[in-house]
Amino acid sequence: MRTTLSLDDDVATYARAHAQRERISVGEAVSRLARQGILAQGQVPTTPAKPRSRYALLPARDEAITTEHVRALMDSEGI
Repeated sequence: MRTTLSLDDDVATYARAHAQRERISVGEAVSRLARQGILAQGQVPTTPAKPRSRYALLPARDEAITTEHVRALMDSEGI
């Protein structure tokens, strides 16, 4: 989800440093750090909101989806 946040200078500095160390985006760093804080309080993150369209998001993968992937799926589904 894309959003705009106003962060205190010390938090932004820490998030940027964390992102650089982990070689991730600042947004991913803030998400991970926030999630750690939620879990440290013993709370379970809530389930994501229902999609606003008929297309569901796919889970993250370590590989790019190619045309060959799509064609193989279409063949297996009889499309």
